[in-house]
Amino acid sequence: MIAMNAPDPVFTTDLDILTRRLRLFLPAHCLLVGEEDLRPYECDGLTAYRELPLAVCLPETEVQVIDILRTCHSLGVPVVARGAGTGLSGGAMPHAQGVVLSLARFNKILRVDRAARLAVVQPGVRNLAVSEAAAPFGLYYAPDPSSQIACTLGGNVAENSGGVHCLKYGLTVHNVLRIRVVSIEGEVFEIGSEAPDAPGYDLLALMIGSEGMLGVVTEVTVKLVPKPELAQVVMASFADVAKAGDAVAAIIAAGIIPAGLEMMDRAATAAVEPFVKAGYDMNAEAILLCESDGTPEEVAEEIARVAEVLNAAGASEIRVSLSEAERLRFWAGRKAAFPAVGRITPDYYCMDGTIPRKRLAEMLSAIAEMERKYGLRCANVFHAGDGNL
Repeated sequence: MIAMNAPDPVFTTDLDILTRRLRLFLPAHCLLVGEEDLRPYECDGLTAYRELPLAVCLPETEVQVIDILRTCHSLGVPVVARGAGTGLSGGAMPHAQGVVLSLARFNKILRVDRAARLAVVQPGVRNLAVSEAAAPFGLYYAPDPSSQIACTLGGNVAENSGGVHCLKYGLTVHNVLRIRVVSIEGEVFEIGSEAPDAPGYDLLALMIGSEGMLGVVTEVTVKLVPKPELAQVVMASFADVAKAGDAVAAIIAAGIIPAGLEMMDRAATAAVEPFVKAGYDMNAEAILLCESDGTPEEVAEEIARVAEVLNAAGASEIRVSLSEAERLRFWAGRKAAFPAVGRITPDYYCMDGTIPRKRLAEMLSAIAEMERKYGLRCANVFHAGDGNL
């Protein structure tokens, strides 16, 4: 139980005692204490807030993770686990009197099981590396955040990451079977199993998305899904942002669950196109990217249905990717939205919220009004299908 009005705990850590204890089991290259070495760890992708930790530990074995946590627990030192640092919620924000525990060196893919359609990986493995390892078996890992080439599975578990294909294939919590975790007391336990269901309470759902508050993940077992025979993207242009928002609701209302359904307004496409050359319609006030995947027959049928809905919703132009290269370009532009905006506005703030789909148009109109009122630019790019704005 937490007392709502209780003051924040006060930590007074003796750095000399802490480092002396940590050096008993950590090699010199696994412990950083100098200011210059600590600077890269002062924040994650949410750079609006920064804090230097007392020390950074980079363990190479699970035994070292256990010893770090036991040592910090005995000294009353806060610990913040860290993946690749690409997160935008401040989940890896250091504590000024604490230790950052980086899992960057836990970067091995331990097993890919073609028959069971799963992979066992360490938390420092990059998201995209899982799909690359599974590709020879005709499989891939579905959740694909925008930071897919850099973000790690441990960070994905901590943040319950999604991605452009989360509408059909789900978030991290829907694609993880088992995790191995070390508690702050140094106790190792496993949650979930390789079987489709595990007995007892669903603690897996509790752990995923807990941002490291409940334990440090040292191993992850993920589901793999077969690569579809065909995938194509419909790019629809709209002369009005509100109409594009209404089109999203109309697609879902029609009972269509595409593999991906993303939206970008004119400010976002204007930033992205010179950066990626994705082939976006630069005259549109907003574009929708709607992907269908499956057998060629399934894809053709779904695209026809999607096009019918988009035309009824007022789309001014509809294009369908004609090759895999073009499909990948469409998605490359969407995934490069954050660095593209960073090129033209180095100092910007990312806001994230979940909006009922039927009210997306209303919300986008309100944002446009606030832009005019406060004189601040806002580029909108989001997982439209699940209302993640």
